[in-house]
Amino acid sequence: MEKAVTLEDALKLVKQLSLVDKIRLIEQVAPQIEKELITVQPKQRISLRGLWKGNQVTESDIAEIRQQMWSNFPRDDF
Repeated sequence: MEKAVTLEDALKLVKQLSLVDKIRLIEQVAPQIEKELITVQPKQRISLRGLWKGNQVTESDIAEIRQQMWSNFPRDDF
């Protein structure tokens, strides 16, 4: 059974390569990475359009919430 290669093991081996071989390695690995990135689908975003549709928020509701938010401003407990 083969041992899985860790990132640290791979980096140790890459450091031992000549500059030309490092470039060749990059040339071979980069297309594989590019293919993998293309196949990864971004997560679908949920539309927030119409989020508040059907909710009735009145001016008095807003005024009441403002009053609650600002009732203890400025606070003395700092």
